[in-house]
Amino acid sequence: MLDMSAYFARIGYEGTPRVDLATLQTLHLLHPAAIVFENLDPLLGRPVPLDIPALQAKLVASRRGGYCFEQNTLFKAVLEKLGFSVTPLAARVLWMAPAGAPPNPRAHMVLKMELEEGAYLADVGFGGLLASSPLRLVYGVEQETPTGILRLVERDGHVTLQARLASEWRDVYRFTLEPQFSIDIEMANWFTSTHPNSRFRNALMVQRLTPNGRVSLLNRRLARRFLDGRVEEGMLTHARELEETLGAEFGIEPPADLAPLFARLPAG
Repeated sequence: MLDMSAYFARIGYEGTPRVDLATLQTLHLLHPAAIVFENLDPLLGRPVPLDIPALQAKLVASRRGGYCFEQNTLFKAVLEKLGFSVTPLAARVLWMAPAGAPPNPRAHMVLKMELEEGAYLADVGFGGLLASSPLRLVYGVEQETPTGILRLVERDGHVTLQARLASEWRDVYRFTLEPQFSIDIEMANWFTSTHPNSRFRNALMVQRLTPNGRVSLLNRRLARRFLDGRVEEGMLTHARELEETLGAEFGIEPPADLAPLFARLPAG
């Protein structure tokens, strides 16, 4: 049973929830600021269960976060508990992919819902570029969010999410509107968390939203990106510094001794 009071306390929501756009927008802003994107469990060789009791214990009750399947499965359960009708979708990640690289698997989860205002997309679990707001499911329209400008473009039935960085549009991920069933999500989650070539088994990725932008950790590189475009970066040099950073910057309680994990992380 999902404890909604505990979830609201976890993300700092104090309003009266309704099945409307305002509630969706507020929850979508608060969730990724409180429940950090992180992939420590796959890196540590631990299972990533998606049942609600496990997600509630990890993401709500404990000082932990999770990656896309955990984040968006929990968010879907919250929205459905409130009365929203939610359809899971699957996406191929394009963010930072080299030109000409072979396609990635459909290993990212996105949520679609119908509101009085029309169809919207929600995604609180994309660790490369955490979104702070749901998006209208309309094509070719620039949509301003608290953390940046996004748009959706459609071609031959495939929808691409793009982010504007300075004057350049960059692809984030691509998806179709084909509904995904629980078994589809389970299979994608199993591949993502266990396949030896999965990025989530080979690189540390942590990110959360802040009032001034976002803070992220990719392997040993810590970056603070501000809404005005400024970027501050630094490198972690030892495992103790990693543990301190996870606590101070992300509010994460490490689930294990991180020294062996830190030794595996690329230095550059």
